Amino acid sequence: MTGGLAGTLTRPAAVLHQATAQGGDGDVPVTTPRLPAREDAERELSKPEYHEHDPGLFQRTIDWLWDRVGDLLSTAAGAAPGGWVGLTAVAVVLILLVVALRLRLGKLRAEPTSARSFLFADGPRSAAEHRAAAEAHAAEARWSQALQERMRAIVRSLEERALLDPRPGRTSDEAAFEAGHALPGHAADLRAAAHAFDEVTYADRPADQHTYTRVADLDTTLQRTAPHLESSAPDTAATPRGGSA
Repeated sequence: MTGGLAGTLTRPAAVLHQATAQGGDGDVPVTTPRLPAREDAERELSKPEYHEHDPGLFQRTIDWLWDRVGDLLSTAAGAAPGGWVGLTAVAVVLILLVVALRLRLGKLRAEPTSARSFLFADGPRSAAEHRAAAEAHAAEARWSQALQERMRAIVRSLEERALLDPRPGRTSDEAAFEAGHALPGHAADLRAAAHAFDEVTYADRPADQHTYTRVADLDTTLQRTAPHLESSAPDTAATPRGGSA
């Protein structure tokens, strides 16, 4: 009886195995090996018709750069307090600092050239004519132009008094240096006036009324000052270079 029960229990399994074997290979799905399938797909996708609308090399380069910039900004935002808000605040502060520094310093001073003879660029005029032009600018509160004309008046006046030899290419610093030998008591004031002229002319730093008045007072004082005739002629080889006179 035990044998009959065991046979009854094992019969369904044998029947199932037989049915599976009889099904043959036709019931098993046909599969393609993985590597040949991938190669077929790559060959298909490499055809030109699939790449007609691909971006060019330049566009791909730009996209790559933008991705790197985005990664950098994301990293900075993650490190900055407050995330993107904090990073934006820092950027705004930096921009304001750069603008403030630019306004404070003005443009970089350029070396003067013979084509930039600002002191006598309009041709020879007398010291009196330069003083009149300076006063006209001062009456309109154009202090920068007034200072330039007053410095021209100083140099032209010294040339008219034969304390300086007329030289159109002379710079303001050279004029101050050479005049300081004939007027040693005012050498420092002459250098300060030449520096103010350079700041206005080359650095675009506007003059104010106080600076103009200082140069105008120097002009008036020098007209009443007798030269120091015993001083030897200046060594032109040691004359400093500066703003064009």
